[in-house]
Amino acid sequence: LSIHSFPTRRSSDLLGVLVTFHEFGHFWVARRCGVKVLRFSVGFGMPLLRWHDRKGTEYVIAAIPLGGYVKMLDEREGEVPADQLDQAFNRKTVYQRIAIVIAGPVANFLLAIVFFWFLAMLGSQQVRPVIGTVESGSIADKGGLSAGQEIVAVDGEPTSGWAAVNLQLVRRLGESGTVALSVRDQGSAVDSPRELALDKWLKGADEPDPIRSLGIRPWRPALPPVLAELDPKGPAQAAGLKAGDRLVALDGQALSDWQQVVDAVRLRPDAKISLRIEREGAQLDVPLTLAVRGEGKTATGYLGAGVKGVDWPPEMLREVSFGPLAAVGEGARRTWTMSMLTFDSLKKMLFGELSVKNLSGPITIAKVAGASAQSGVGDFLNFLAYLSISLGVLNLLPIPVLDGGHLLFYLIEWARGRPLSDRVQGWGIQIGISLVVGVMLLALINDLGRL
Repeated sequence: LSIHSFPTRRSSDLLGVLVTFHEFGHFWVARRCGVKVLRFSVGFGMPLLRWHDRKGTEYVIAAIPLGGYVKMLDEREGEVPADQLDQAFNRKTVYQRIAIVIAGPVANFLLAIVFFWFLAMLGSQQVRPVIGTVESGSIADKGGLSAGQEIVAVDGEPTSGWAAVNLQLVRRLGESGTVALSVRDQGSAVDSPRELALDKWLKGADEPDPIRSLGIRPWRPALPPVLAELDPKGPAQAAGLKAGDRLVALDGQALSDWQQVVDAVRLRPDAKISLRIEREGAQLDVPLTLAVRGEGKTATGYLGAGVKGVDWPPEMLREVSFGPLAAVGEGARRTWTMSMLTFDSLKKMLFGELSVKNLSGPITIAKVAGASAQSGVGDFLNFLAYLSISLGVLNLLPIPVLDGGHLLFYLIEWARGRPLSDRVQGWGIQIGISLVVGVMLLALINDLGRL
């Protein structure tokens, strides 16, 4: 009924749990509706392990862990014995078939709620969304924002940290109109309203940075420009810079904070620059050519160096956690928010408001999965929740061969009182296969471009 496959071992291993849970949703509801399930397979290809239950269902763990599927008794796929006709999927009422089809995506949403529930109880430490600087003439400047203000809500949604601010702003990408903010001045307990005017904001941007594009720089503790690490293949290493070097000036401009270096480098892709450094009490001039990250209008300069972090003041941090019952509501709320954001993003890609280069495939999934796993359990579970939501949303799209396509056919059948002809459904499936293959190729091309 619902087949999923992903062409990399690492990402397929990660998605195996999500896909299996999705297929279990179909399986569980099909059983409750009296449909005979012939096979429940985790993976494809040669079976490594197989067994049967008392109802005759074959369970398979296959050699190629690239997805999974549930095979049901169906007259459209072969002859069905007369004594089993009442157990065939195609003989069930349209309401039962709708329930079976929608059960897979619903299972993914429920799994996301569980992940978010656990994360809400686990709690997190968040940086208060306090503005560090506002760029003169920017959208934020025109909207009356200023340094030191804390953003407490965006479009009516409370924002406990910068991640929440960014999430609410992402929902407005490509749009025109106003963003309603509530801000609180330093030392004040009163919230003040602000409105930011948008005009096709970041429409079609390949790698949108909502907060920066508004002209906002988040507050952070000062970082002295003393190098602590170097990319072995980066320009800084090639030019002879070493850990412990202090950057004094860049092209004659004095440097006192690492953010100055970051801002200057980003604007100079593939440019020749001169760095003045201080090493063991002596100052040296080091010429180097910056590398390039990205392409076209999104290209940025890259130095290949980093500095040691510093501790944040306790007053700039907040602990956010929920009790077991409150965490259920928080998990459901976050799942709903991310589901609507995913649907909205797909719609904006379709109408050109959001660049299709934001679409990611298995290579990016594997990279992000690895990075999130290294960051800790919280980040990894957060990523799995987002991925589970994406699977649920994508499978609800009204494209034949996906769950949403089957759902569309059954809704039409319910409205008409009879199903569409096999020929019309066949055309739909061919179109659906073409669309799915096209999207997969586009995602893969985007992945290769990011490499």
